[in-house]
Amino acid sequence: MAFIPALETIFKEIQNQENAFAMSKYMKNNFSFFGIKTEERRHHFKAILKENQIEVAANARSIVLLLLKKPEREFHYCAIEIAIKELRGNYKKEDIQFIEQLITTHSWWDSVDTLAKYVLGAYLMAFPAEIDAVIHRLSHSENMWLNRSALLFQLGYKEKTDFNLLQKICEEHQTSKAFFIQKAIGWALREYAKTNPDLVRDFVLTSNLKPLSKKEALKNS
Repeated sequence: MAFIPALETIFKEIQNQENAFAMSKYMKNNFSFFGIKTEERRHHFKAILKENQIEVAANARSIVLLLLKKPEREFHYCAIEIAIKELRGNYKKEDIQFIEQLITTHSWWDSVDTLAKYVLGAYLMAFPAEIDAVIHRLSHSENMWLNRSALLFQLGYKEKTDFNLLQKICEEHQTSKAFFIQKAIGWALREYAKTNPDLVRDFVLTSNLKPLSKKEALKNS
């Protein structure tokens, strides 16, 4: 394979240690960085992707997993962008195992939120009959990031949102002390409030959600 070596070569050439230190600090030192800002990273990533499009299209899932195994966060961002682009319209039913692996590998809010909306959400839009079983499993998982994904997967659904399901998941996690879960509850509700503000407001005001979740949900009300 030529794609990953080419990507690694250019990232090493343009790395910036000062930026890398700041980026790692912003991410609570959970990851190492090359220190390449998003616009520059995407510029080089897209150029190399274009040169190796046939290889990447034919091996998208394996390339994504290989990139995720690397320590630098820039590789993880590229992996997610490949998954979004190459799997769109090409999901297989068995991809749910692959998607859960993506969510639970090097998990943090920046990767999980993108995967929940653009990969998990797209997959379940393609296989709506799988929603109940998949979301039940994710919502009841011991992995917080799978729980957060269950709350956020409908972010792009708008009028297609199953509010009864969203409400159920919010209630399942309403006693959670985890910051990322409380924020996710509020974010999911706030997003759907753009479509149906009265329904969301009524639910929030009569719920037992944590104060942070309520505040986030009603931020635009």
